[in-house]
Amino acid sequence: MSTTVAPKRPAEEWKPPLDADGLRLVLDRFRVWKPLDIEEVFDDLDAVIGDHSPPVATTVALVDRLRSHLKQLSDITVADDRFPPTAEMTRLVERARPLREECTPAAHQQAVGLARRFAFVTADLIEELIEARYIKGTE
Repeated sequence: MSTTVAPKRPAEEWKPPLDADGLRLVLDRFRVWKPLDIEEVFDDLDAVIGDHSPPVATTVALVDRLRSHLKQLSDITVADDRFPPTAEMTRLVERARPLREECTPAAHQQAVGLARRFAFVTADLIEELIEARYIKGTE
């Protein structure tokens, strides 16, 4: 009884999914990546829409943090094509985009107004993301 062996197909040469510049970009993004700290987000929301207005000395830093939180939450919303965002999530991300590009006003009251607009969009987006189980709320 003879056994014939099928000829081996030549193996295809493996090609990395990204070139060196693409891999550097991914590595750079990992280095600066910061996980979402939902407690910090809620603390910043409370500082803006809580019982008291934020102090002059911290308002600019607060606006910057809220801008960063909103960017991170927007990225989470659209990160996975297998789980498309709801219509409401999409609306909030679209509402956030031009808001994030606004410059922080020098006048305190206008800066507080911008911080509050950030806070309301951020709070609504967090609510949607928690409800859809994209993120976990506080335990």
